[in-house]
Amino acid sequence: MTEKSRLTSARQKLKTSPMFKMVIIGIITLLLLIPAAMIQSIIQERETMSRSAILEVSDKWAQSQHVNGPILTIPYTKNYVVDEKVMETSHLFHMLPEELDLDGSVTPKQLKRSIYDIVVYNTDLKLSGSFAIKEIKKLTDVHELKWDEAFVTIGISDLRGIKNQLSLLWNNASLDVEPGSKISSVISSGITISTPLSEDDRDIEIPFSMDINLNGSGNLSFVPIGGVTKVKLTSPWPTPSFNGHILPDNREITDQGFTAEWKTLELNRNFPNSWSNNEVTHELANASFGVDLLLPIDDYQKSMRTAKYAILTLTLTFLVFFLVEVMNNKRIHPFQYILVGLALCLFYILLVSITEHSNFDFAYLVSAVSVILMIGLYSLSVFSNRKLSLTLVLILAALYGFLFVTLQLADYALLMGSIGLALILTATMYFTRKIDWYYLSDKVSAPAIG
Repeated sequence: MTEKSRLTSARQKLKTSPMFKMVIIGIITLLLLIPAAMIQSIIQERETMSRSAILEVSDKWAQSQHVNGPILTIPYTKNYVVDEKVMETSHLFHMLPEELDLDGSVTPKQLKRSIYDIVVYNTDLKLSGSFAIKEIKKLTDVHELKWDEAFVTIGISDLRGIKNQLSLLWNNASLDVEPGSKISSVISSGITISTPLSEDDRDIEIPFSMDINLNGSGNLSFVPIGGVTKVKLTSPWPTPSFNGHILPDNREITDQGFTAEWKTLELNRNFPNSWSNNEVTHELANASFGVDLLLPIDDYQKSMRTAKYAILTLTLTFLVFFLVEVMNNKRIHPFQYILVGLALCLFYILLVSITEHSNFDFAYLVSAVSVILMIGLYSLSVFSNRKLSLTLVLILAALYGFLFVTLQLADYALLMGSIGLALILTATMYFTRKIDWYYLSDKVSAPAIG
């Protein structure tokens, strides 16, 4: 045998070697992960655009609302002797209500910005409770209490959301409201109400109430500043997410909406019922709780999770093509593997693009059916066997069905994935158990599978 014929024989043997074909398929799979990664980048980009649209609309409607207060503040002075001179310093004494009730009805609304949906809301909030002025007895070394300069501050994080003319009913008297906060170290954004007091109010409880019509977006939260704080929210929104320092004591969520009730005590928080100056600041915000109004499904996150299974769909589909090659003496060119791989990658582009104009479930169905039909029809010419093509279609349908179920069971995704991989490996071992791979290395022929 001449050198040329030996070289030709070796080249032919390499071309028909199952091991060499497996290496080629592995390389193709790794290369196809590049467009799969690019698709994930596209999904992230579209999600970023969606978040930008949400921020833009929220900025014009009103941002998330954080209600903090009311806080009653009484200015006072102290005298100090420095170098035989009497110096007067000004201070603020802050008091929290003995009781605070917040009752709100939250009406959500979905706005559109281009192709994106944004959730905003309007809430009718009734705020009521009482202050016990006896807290002032905790002050010592006071030179003068400026009762007539007392004021109440209510924190509202985005004042643009206020939609009614506000007034505070204070001890049965209606008081006007001024914008802005005089205690910015405690409440950075809010409203102020002058509430003149007198020495005679020292030992009484003063009731108060206020009705607030408030626009916001995304989140509505509260700070439990009352000795006893009760919050009740009702809304027709069916997918709330409760968060913050405290979860609701009672909640009911149905397709028609939700009802949630919180009750907190002074002992449940990490700040006192009264203090001077800036002794308590960040502890207030850390104690907040509330609710997020979420869209039913974050479709971009589901699309991203689906794209992360690209390696599984590529590997399993190529495995089917390879076994058809080995067990039925079919020659499938690497270029045909590439075309099938690109069709599998197309699924993810179809999924995210259709999802933006419909719901995720419908987009998944359309994308999966399209890709399965494309690959199934193509396999008819590759396999020249309807039975084998039908088997491939059934396997792809089962794979996409399995992925869909896994996505719905987010908490069990790892368990489902592990079980799926175990079943795939078991099936592969079963159907290849009688293949003599050494024999195939010499002659591309598969033994009968019984």
